[in-house]
Amino acid sequence: MHIIVDAHADLAWNMLKYGRDYTRAAHETRQLEIGSQAAAENGDTLLGWPDYQRARVAVVFSTLYATPFRWKTTDNELHTYKTFDEAHRLYRDQLDAYHRLTDSHPDKFRLLRSQSDLSLLLDDWHDLPESSHPVGLVVLMEGAEAIRELSELEEWHEKGLRLIGPAWVGTRYSGGWREPGPLTDDGRKLLSAMSDFNFILDLSHMDEPAALEALDRYEGPIVATHGNCLSLVPGFASNRLFSDRLIEGVIERDGVIGVVPFNPYLKAGWTTAKSRREELSLADLANHIDHICQMAGDSLHAGIGSDFDGGFGVQSVPHEIDTVADLQNLVSLLMARGYSDTDTENILGGNWITRLKRELPAS
Repeated sequence: MHIIVDAHADLAWNMLKYGRDYTRAAHETRQLEIGSQAAAENGDTLLGWPDYQRARVAVVFSTLYATPFRWKTTDNELHTYKTFDEAHRLYRDQLDAYHRLTDSHPDKFRLLRSQSDLSLLLDDWHDLPESSHPVGLVVLMEGAEAIRELSELEEWHEKGLRLIGPAWVGTRYSGGWREPGPLTDDGRKLLSAMSDFNFILDLSHMDEPAALEALDRYEGPIVATHGNCLSLVPGFASNRLFSDRLIEGVIERDGVIGVVPFNPYLKAGWTTAKSRREELSLADLANHIDHICQMAGDSLHAGIGSDFDGGFGVQSVPHEIDTVADLQNLVSLLMARGYSDTDTENILGGNWITRLKRELPAS
């Protein structure tokens, strides 16, 4: 089986909000969470280290994320912020959680800060016995309001942050999901300062005018870690998916687009309240991969960004998926469409690995 790179997972948010222990298997966590707040609010987990082993997930882009107070959904929501100082504290707490996880379980999880870290990890995936591979964590900031001053970027970089998405909903830097708007003056200054450290810019969640300007303006590497193709979801009533124009721009910048196995991003209006998992399949997700590859004319710009456990669980993914391990079933679907073994290797993880080898600091 090919190595998988998952370009988006809210691990620290789940660890601190719900107490999820990702050293456990997903099914063990589900049993422990029966009747819990976590299961009620976030669905049944799809993730766990044993499942990463079965999936051959070698690298996860692990987010720093917190909800702006104005978008909180429950009265007992503690992981929200009203001020930039509060955002900074929450995001630092999550970064510290990744450091604790990797320090306490180095056999299972490692922070990836450099090309040399990545090389050592991939060597271990080649040399160590099956089911004993460490999973590399590349830290991604989703929504940049934890960056209070641009001078803080150096410290964030020093502590391991490697990708920054300026928006979730709208932020001081950029219009975003549900809150459209342009790139702001602060956002332009942020992009300029990010390029000094070669941070990878994640366009996910940015409103399209802001993302298109960022494509023209940002001098560093650009990706879109998690989102599907708007043209394949007729009637989708949000600015969350990627237009063909935006996909084309990412391809032109030699970036990668990660597709999301989330049913509402595969069929407009899909909800757990009125829809069944059986209505959608991994073939629907493969359509989005194929669309990106057809636009690019090759298999070098599509990947996976699952967003698993990011506000939804197994109840909201295609019916063939029970845990992250089932993403390996994409291989047979793609090969049935004429994709080669090299193509599927690229899509499952090789494209992300190529960018990390190129864009991470050398050491």
